[in-house]
Amino acid sequence: MYALVEIQGRQYRVREGMHVTVERMAGIGDTVELNNVLLVAAGGETRIGRPHVPGAKVTATLADHPRGPKVIVYKFRRRKNYRRKRGHRQALTRLRIDKIEAGA
Repeated sequence: MYALVEIQGRQYRVREGMHVTVERMAGIGDTVELNNVLLVAAGGETRIGRPHVPGAKVTATLADHPRGPKVIVYKFRRRKNYRRKRGHRQALTRLRIDKIEAGA
């Protein structure tokens, strides 16, 4: 069984027990209910929502807060002795998918 879920404006294909990395959400150990289920496939049956599948939901637990890869921004103007270097690491959250409910 798998589902296509919209989380913070992005779509993810998830299965039970899988980990998904998304933008930062508060509270490690909290349980999150994701109701924006776009598609649910169980066995040989696939239900596609318009835009969401009615009654379907995905339950996930916030596992931890990793940080993304370092991105270096370097600004430079030739012959002007102007150089600016700045680094950034995005704050992320890893979700563990606990349960997928297909709905009625």
